[in-house]
Amino acid sequence: MTAELFPGFQSHWIDTDAGRIFARSGGSGPPLALLHGFPQTHLMWAKVAPLLAERFTIVAMDLRGYGWSSAPRSESGAQYTKRAMAADLVTVMEHLGHVRFSCAGHDRGARVAYRLALDHPGRIDKLALLDILPTSEVWRAMDAGDTPPAHWGFLSRPATKPEDEISQQTPDAYFTQLISQWTKSKDLRPFDPRALSGYRDAWRDSSRIHAFCEDYRAGAGADRQADEADHLAGRKIQCPTLVLKGDFALTRGKQPALDVWRSTLAPLAQGALIDAGHFIAEENPADTAQALLRFF
Repeated sequence: MTAELFPGFQSHWIDTDAGRIFARSGGSGPPLALLHGFPQTHLMWAKVAPLLAERFTIVAMDLRGYGWSSAPRSESGAQYTKRAMAADLVTVMEHLGHVRFSCAGHDRGARVAYRLALDHPGRIDKLALLDILPTSEVWRAMDAGDTPPAHWGFLSRPATKPEDEISQQTPDAYFTQLISQWTKSKDLRPFDPRALSGYRDAWRDSSRIHAFCEDYRAGAGADRQADEADHLAGRKIQCPTLVLKGDFALTRGKQPALDVWRSTLAPLAQGALIDAGHFIAEENPADTAQALLRFF
């Protein structure tokens, strides 16, 4: 049923160190990888990918632990660092014939994308980051009391406390309430019912709930430490970078999101506002696609 959301795209199962990663590819032109966020799958790009495919070869993949990709067991976030997830992206893109490529990521996927750009600048031509701040900056704001811990504090608690609480509450209740809050309309209307069904299929799986929590545990540990080490060493994102901003609590800090990026890891970043909540590619796909097409 979801194949109709990506007309003309091919499906791929690609072996990586994490197991199999699922991806769809389509279009023609320079390669452009699309990475989704939490608690979603590659289906979040369904309204945007076909528009981008008119100009680019699009690869939209499920991150490890999400969607149809493998969900390895993990402790303390070890299997879900953004460095490890970025290695999956490299494997997928090389398998499809792309050693160097551009990348657009939303939410957790954006964290994977900017980690790859910092670690391996020769891989990424251009980088678009959708509605995030650097991981270390989000934790700094939460530690200072400027931003509530929200789901970051909850999901990153030691195993298996958050996993058990989500199961007791029921996954549908927890995740539906969460994503509804993050839209501008405060409901589920922005989500295509077929995509929403795919998200539900994934978050009803206990192995994926564990993966989500490990993703956030990695964010509280290794990912934050990697950001801080780069900042102290003066390492910056070298490729052209676009910061697309919606209206979301964790990116609505004391400073504009673009200023935060420019003062930390991406001093030459450019930015644009999208009239949407957090899920800008689904809430406002036309403006999101146009912004990405102009940039890439």
